[in-house]
Formats: sequence, structure tokens, C-alpha cells
Amino acid sequence: MKSVKLILLLLGGILCMAQAGEHHQGHLFIIGGGRRSPEMMKEYVRLAGGPEQASILVLPMASGDGDTTGLEMAEEFRGLGVRTARSLFITRAMAMTPAILEQFKGVTGVYFTGGDQARVTRELVGTPVQKTLQDLYRGGAAIGGTSAGAAIMSAVMLTGDEKLNRDTVNGFTFIKRDNVVVTEGLGFLTTVIVDQHFIRRKRHNRLISVVLEHPPHVGVGIDEATAAIVSGDSTFRVMGNGSVMVIDASQATNIHSDERGNLGASGIRMHVLLNGDEFDLRTLAPLPRREPR
Repeated sequence: MKSVKLILLLLGGILCMAQAGEHHQGHLFIIGGGRRSPEMMKEYVRLAGGPEQASILVLPMASGDGDTTGLEMAEEFRGLGVRTARSLFITRAMAMTPAILEQFKGVTGVYFTGGDQARVTRELVGTPVQKTLQDLYRGGAAIGGTSAGAAIMSAVMLTGDEKLNRDTVNGFTFIKRDNVVVTEGLGFLTTVIVDQHFIRRKRHNRLISVVLEHPPHVGVGIDEATAAIVSGDSTFRVMGNGSVMVIDASQATNIHSDERGNLGASGIRMHVLLNGDEFDLRTLAPLPRREPR
């Protein structure tokens, strides 16, 4: 059943290539993990309405100690001057009840903590809360997240698991078909697959594999201490100390595999973007770099 749902999801993504024609009022603030600089978090708060106006809801379900993590994250926002910041741990049973939607009224920012992204999707995918989150995004809210909270942004979500390699120390050592495990994410990005801790943990093989197996999806690998900030016009800018890598196989030819399952292709494009660089997810091209203000 899950495989059927994922196939339908992929077909839907093909029909709405990279959010073409969609314009949202909100922002996605996708952090690759690691250290979050004060400047980065202040920018998230600004996009959520500013310290005086923002109402930020932390969703900490990815964490193994969600209650504590959520309270600490809410306190971090209050330390940045945010007057209204709170944490809410949502179970699937709660997410299916109309009463939980009251918790989202007036919210201008939602922030997902790190941990295991599968814990988040297990509780929220297919529930009224998922639809409410998407409505908030379309209406102007800033949806942020780090590490696992970055992975959940995609409709096709990396779980962190692989089928063929059981070596948990040396993961994703090849580019092969039917190896990278994906599932349904929260779907803020319909044809972009987000990977996190990207440069530091050398996850190129993983993202190349999944992009070749899920055309025309584009891979966006975000390094630690770095954010991709997606605007409503489907452009994003990079903020932070590292880089964001875009792997684009949308125009690749001769995508094939050999008898050992190794994947091959011609014409894959790659972009490495640094702090201040911008990229258009509709045209799949970098934008001219602006002069510093």
C-alpha cells in the first residue's frame, strides 16, 4: 500500500514540476543540521513576523527526547526576543482530531527539530495537521527545520536507510538502483528531494542515486550550519558557513543500470552554491549574484 501511495505521489510531482506556477506567501527555512548561528535564527524569526509579532510553534517529534528538546528550542526563540514561542508534541491520535487544529491558530512560524524524520512523518502524514501546515505555508508562515526537520520538507523523503548495504559506519558507498529508502514526507516541496549534513557526511552517492531513480526530481543537499531559504516564488537563497549542492538530472539522458545494479546517466548538472547565492527552482538555474547591501 505504501509503495502505491509513493508512486501516486511521484506522478503528482511530475505534473507540478518544481512548483511551476505556484506562488506561496510563506517561506521554507531549511537548515542542514549542525550549529545554528544567531544570525541564521534571527533571520528565521524575521520571516516569521519578527520578535514582536511572531508566534512560533516548535514540533519536536523527531527527537528521541521530544519534550525536552521542544522546550529548549522554544526557549532559544524566546532568547531571541520572540514573545510567543511554545512546543507541542503531537501523536498520530492527536493529529487526527479536529481539536488539535486550534493549536495552530495565529501561528506564523513552525519549526521542526532534528532527530529521526520518520518519527515526524509517522505521526503527521495523511492527517488534518499535515494539511493545516501546508495551508499555513501558503498563507505566509515560515516553516523551518534542521537535520530531520529539513528532510521532512520534501514530498519524497529520504529516511536515512538503505537496502543493500548493512554497514552502518560506511553508508551509501555506491550509486545503485533500489538501494536508497524513501517514503512520503510532508510535501512542502513537491519535486525537490532534500538531503542534510550533506558535505560533511559525504552524502553525494545517496542523493545522486535517488535523483536518478525519481526523475524529474532535483536533489538539494544542504551542509551543516547552512540554510536554504525558499521564497514563495520558488527561488531560494543560501545563508550560512557551508554550501548547498543542487543535483539536477531533469535533462539527463541515457539513465540506465548494469547487471550489478550500478546506475549511470549522461548530462547530470551540478551547482555548488555559497552564502548569498540564489537559485531558481522553476528554471533550475542560479540567479545573478547580488551586490552586498
